[in-house]
Amino acid sequence: MSDELPEAVRAAAEQRLPREERSQEIATLIRTATGRRWVGVYEVTRTEVVNLAWSGPTAPAHPRFPIERGLTAAAINTREIVVSNDVARDPRYLTALASTGSELIVPIIVGDRVVGTLDVEDERTDAFGAEDRRLFERLAAEMRPLYD
Repeated sequence: MSDELPEAVRAAAEQRLPREERSQEIATLIRTATGRRWVGVYEVTRTEVVNLAWSGPTAPAHPRFPIERGLTAAAINTREIVVSNDVARDPRYLTALASTGSELIVPIIVGDRVVGTLDVEDERTDAFGAEDRRLFERLAAEMRPLYD
């Protein structure tokens, strides 16, 4: 894996700009570089998940939602990447885009707490494999400065 994208994400996360501006740059960088249809950057509070920025064809259908809902809840609870390669068959999926086929959620952990998530959607089913998981996990790790 090339270090170019992770380094760009890290540099954007470390800028001295408001969190929303850094998050927007990161979402756009990741979507553009990976060709995925939709990328969202979220903050996890004690009670809800809040969208900080997104890049894709439409705004998030759920800009904020309870912490115990959706695929995101599974990622937060397990502290591991959650992949649904066929969201139409996954009851945990919170319907967002009509043509979404696959979704990947990576928890962003600082210290002992999940502070955010990286949400990536693709219109195809079976869109995320092992290599994708490694890439997005690395990108999420580079995003940690957003939450300092």
